[in-house]
Amino acid sequence: MIAIGLLLVVVILIVVGVHSCTVSARNNSLRDYNNNVSTLIQESNQTGAQMFGVLSNPSGAGGAVELQSRIAEAATRANSQLKDAKSMNVPDEVKGAQQNLVTAMQMRSDGISHVANQIQPALSNATSKDAINQIAADMANFYASDVLYKNYTLPLIAGALKNAGIATSGPNAQTFNGEQFLPDVRWLTPSFVADQLHVSIATPGGKPTPGLHGHSLDTVTVNGTSLQTGSTNTLSASPPPTFQLNFTNGGTNSEHNISCKVTVSNTSISGKTSVAQTTPGQHASCQVTLNASPPAGNYTVTATIGKVAGEHNVQNNTMTFPVTFQ
Repeated sequence: MIAIGLLLVVVILIVVGVHSCTVSARNNSLRDYNNNVSTLIQESNQTGAQMFGVLSNPSGAGGAVELQSRIAEAATRANSQLKDAKSMNVPDEVKGAQQNLVTAMQMRSDGISHVANQIQPALSNATSKDAINQIAADMANFYASDVLYKNYTLPLIAGALKNAGIATSGPNAQTFNGEQFLPDVRWLTPSFVADQLHVSIATPGGKPTPGLHGHSLDTVTVNGTSLQTGSTNTLSASPPPTFQLNFTNGGTNSEHNISCKVTVSNTSISGKTSVAQTTPGQHASCQVTLNASPPAGNYTVTATIGKVAGEHNVQNNTMTFPVTFQ
């Protein structure tokens, strides 16, 4: 009887130990999966930020061909991240979350590839309204991927962790990456896409009015002082400076809703506005205030007058300046 009792104790201890090891292994697997998802989403969002940075400053990319190349590079990274998602070690408790995650990553990969295919037609001399509309439609992939990830994937992961007794709030709790890929829902509208690319959507008839179209950027000033392209300009970073872009309508047509934009290299800091109308042969100006104060340091500031329908020469639409913010 004593021997049988000892045997039962040993069996119980073994069962308890095996169960404890199984639970520990499952919990570690769930934690690892959540951490891997967070890392993957962070990498994916960085790919998106790089793509949107290029789209928001096309003049800094070196032309339509180079712009397409850089977006295609982002598409390659997104495809690699999709493969990483598919190859994850997935616990049974989060199989549903995994399906949603893979679909979201597929949407991002497909969306970037589609944008890359449309960017040259969108920036051509005869700006394609269809290409701009298609890029805006492709942005819906990114919006849908954010909804699928944040509203459907994350809750399933969090629920699986809670059911396993793993803390999802408080000290030493699991954390989640709730960031999104699409930086601004306005990218879903063709007019916003055209503004960011510094192009004008063709008129309803599909063709601009006859004659010459376009502007030339003449000077850029801050507080009445003209910036110099060949030497470093020193500006105060705080409050965020306002740049005055002075330009000329060099065509034979009045132009409408002309965009003005200023960007600061290697940052997300920029400013933009628009001018309702310009007159042929007449000067115009716009005031562009940066949306934040740049950190102290050396940068390249790019000022651009947006391309209008029928404008063929855009080489004189942009000026760049070496600037030290202090």
